[in-house]
Formats: sequence, structure tokens, C-alpha cells
Amino acid sequence: MEDKENVINEAENEEELTAAETEETEENAPEEGEKSGKDEKKGFDRTKIINDVMDIVESTLTTVFVIVLIFTYLLHPVNIKGHSMEPTLYGSDRIFMTTVYFGIDNGDILVIDNNAVYLLDENGDPYKADVPNNPIDECIIKRVIACGGQTIDIDNSDPENTRVLVDGKEVDEPYLKENAKTSSGGVFASQFPLTVPKGYYFVMGDNRENSSDSRSNYVGLIKKDQIYGKAIVRYSPLSEFKFLFNSDKKSSNERD
Repeated sequence: MEDKENVINEAENEEELTAAETEETEENAPEEGEKSGKDEKKGFDRTKIINDVMDIVESTLTTVFVIVLIFTYLLHPVNIKGHSMEPTLYGSDRIFMTTVYFGIDNGDILVIDNNAVYLLDENGDPYKADVPNNPIDECIIKRVIACGGQTIDIDNSDPENTRVLVDGKEVDEPYLKENAKTSSGGVFASQFPLTVPKGYYFVMGDNRENSSDSRSNYVGLIKKDQIYGKAIVRYSPLSEFKFLFNSDKKSSNERD
């Protein structure tokens, strides 16, 4: 009888233990809402990372595109050779020119394709001269002195004080070396004062005594379609960084 009671008690104890374990397991088990929240959080983190990566990629591609656009259409590097633009520019200087600009004014520095020479006939009309084996059939850089419609003259009456006049007014040229002289000799010597035809430009180098420019029968007048672009900044050497669209103001870092 006692054995039977013991068996019954043991069975009841085991049922109580099993019930207690079941309750404990149910208490420790995550609720359905909690599990779902964790999964949603993981999904949100993954989506955020993907979005961040895509933003970085998009920003990088946009930056690269803008840079390519700038250097394709706006800025072009140019290496300076020779001495004709001293003291504004020296051989081995590097500049940026732009092909996007609004008009050309007196004092602008232009990069020019000297693939043709335009002179004036006895009536003052431009014509393309025949210049075989032109030694300056290359890219040149010069400053605009007179634009189409303007009249330019070079006064050498005082050899010690030569003057350049545009429409009768002396041109202020602080970019020239001190005591620099501008010769009126050259292909247009007998035609000064001359009126520049519309669509053409009279250009000269800042190093007046050592420059092949519009005074030369190898350069002549510059036609508008010969212009590659307008110089805007010297970026090398970096220590002598200089904007060139206001280069009529003489540089303080003139080199010997």
C-alpha cells in the first residue's frame, strides 16, 4: 500500500516538475512581437547601409562627371614656351585657358592657332597671305591690343618713349618691362594708323622687343576663328599663382 502511495507521489512530483519547467521555458521564450522587431531592425540596418553606399557611389560619380566636364569644356592646361610674354608669363609656366567666354576685350591674353596669316591690302581689307614654310605655324599666346573696328597706331617719334595708341588714346601698359619699347616696324609699318577689320584682332606680346606678333609677316592680324581660348590663370609654379583675366595689373612677382 505504501509502495503504491510512493509511486503516486513520485508521479505527482514529476508532473509538477514538468509543469514548472514548461512555465519557466514559456517565461524565457521571446514573445512573437519581440522576435519580429529584431528581424525588422536587422532589415532596416541592411537597407541603411545599402542606401549609404549608393549615396557615396552617386556622389563620387557626380564629382568625376563634373571634373571631366570642367576639363573638357571649361579649362584646358597650356604649357608656355618662349619669352614673348615676359614678364607676365615665362617659359615653362603652366596656365589654364577657357574656351567658354563672353566676348574678347582689350588686354585679354589669348591662346591662338597661328595656322594662317591675315594682312591688309591697299584698301585696308583683310586677305589671307601666302606664307610658305611659316616658322611660326603653331600655337602662340599674345595679348589683345586692339579689337575689330578700333584704330591702332604706334608712335615712335620719341625713341626713348614709344607709345601705343588705340582710337587716339595712349594705352596704359603696366604689364610691360620698365623702359620697354614698342617698334612700329614690321609688316604694317607703312599702314599705321590702321583700323582693325571686324572679326579680327591686333595682338602683341608683353616682351615687345622679343615677340613675333601682329607686327610680324608670320603672324599678322588674328581672325576670330583662330582663337583657341582665353587665358584665365597661371597655376604653375604654384608659388606664383596668378589670375590672368586682370593681368593688365603688373605682377609683383616679376622674375629676372
